[in-house]
Amino acid sequence: MSEISMLQDVAVKLLLSAFLGGLIGLEREMHEKPAGVRTQALISLGSALFMIISIHMAQSFGANAADPGRIAAQVITGIGFIGAGVIFQARGSIKGLTTAATIWSVTGVGLAIGCGFYRAALTAAAIILIILLVIGRIEKILVRREQ
Repeated sequence: MSEISMLQDVAVKLLLSAFLGGLIGLEREMHEKPAGVRTQALISLGSALFMIISIHMAQSFGANAADPGRIAAQVITGIGFIGAGVIFQARGSIKGLTTAATIWSVTGVGLAIGCGFYRAALTAAAIILIILLVIGRIEKILVRREQ
């Protein structure tokens, strides 16, 4: 792969990951939840970048010297701390769990894009948006009826 085509591939991955993360963050922003457009876009972008770096290291230094799965595993672990930061207790109830789960899921989208699993990333992003937009509305209707 030439240097220019490699740069184009990286640029497409980073832009796509930021775009999909931003779309998901837009839903959070529209509902005045923490971790909006910029946060979700940066999380997805960073995840994709770390995966790209992992793959590049394995290709450059050999699979025995660098395991792409190791950095991905650490990204997942590290993102848990960010997710934990948006969860808080208020008046006896827990808030922020959906946003924390969204952060975790967006990380997966970014990692998938970084690996070149575009279909998986696009499918996951679509499912995340369906859960947030459609299932969220159904949940509100059902909760109102129970009260």
